Formats: sequence, structure tokens, C-alpha cells
Amino acid sequence: MVAVDQQAQELNCRFNKQATELLILCTSLDPKDSFRSFNIYNICSLASKFYPADFKEQEMNNLRCQLRHYENIVPTSPKFQNLTTISELCQRLASSGKSDEYYLIDRRIWLVLTLPVSTAMTERAFSAMKLVKTRLRNKMEDGFLRDCLLIYIEKEIAVGISTDAIIDEFDEPSRRVPFS
Repeated sequence: MVAVDQQAQELNCRFNKQATELLILCTSLDPKDSFRSFNIYNICSLASKFYPADFKEQEMNNLRCQLRHYENIVPTSPKFQNLTTISELCQRLASSGKSDEYYLIDRRIWLVLTLPVSTAMTERAFSAMKLVKTRLRNKMEDGFLRDCLLIYIEKEIAVGISTDAIIDEFDEPSRRVPFS
């Protein structure tokens, strides 16, 4: 019991209430166990609380209608049996043509699938900013900071650019500004 309490306390420290709620609401789309965790209210709450700019009021009403129809058709369809992940669900919706019929649900699934990537990118950018914008470089302009962060974050791309290529690019006559 002590180990479980410690793990729960560590998770509570790592994730704030909003992040925990977001993860819990995302599980409402999980197709495991014949869509056992499917919950229309939670999916609508997910759209209205965390993605209000992506769903207009009319689309929220349409989302509820699509979810009711989806709840009656998709979990019982043989095409959607034995799915274990949300990405498999997304692929099956696309291959069966149901993503056009349930376009708002498909959009909701895409937003959930891109969540880990967008969260990781944001965290990586802030970590990089702490390294690039030090106390000595505190008065750095936004444009210069953005350029420095881009090079730092996208190291894999920057490694492929040689110094000679940069010099050649800036040595072009079209890049020179005439002084008069």
C-alpha cells in the first residue's frame, strides 16, 4: 500500500488537475474491450473544455448527434472489433470510410493523437529556452531568440548544414545590400 501511495503522490506532483482531467477525458475514445470506456458526455466535455477554438457551438451539437449514432453503429460493427489503440481506431475509420460520416469524431481523435507530440514539443522548447536565454543574454530580441531556439531544437536538421553552405549563401551578390 505504501508503494502505491508513493506512486500516486508522484503522479499527482507531476501532473496538475487539468492535465489529469485531459488524460481521463481522452480515454473516453479508447476502443479497448469493445469500447467499454466510451462516454458521450466526457468526449463532449473534452471538446468544450480543452478545444473550444476547434469546435463551434453548432459543431458541438452535431458532435453529440454523431456520437449517439457512432455509439450504436461502430462498437457492434465487425470492422471495429479487437481494436486496442486510438491510432488503430483512427486508421480503421479512414479505411472503412467512416471518417467522412463521423468527421467531427475523426477530428476529435486527431486532436487526441497529436496531444503527446504537441506537449513534448512545448516542453522541449521551454527547456531549450532556459539553456539559450541565459542571464547574460537576457536582453535578446524575440527574432534572434526564435532563430537561436530553432537551430537548438532542430539539431538533427542543423547538423546537415555545413558552414561552407552558409558562407556561400551569404556570399551571393543578390544577398548583398548596396550602400550609398
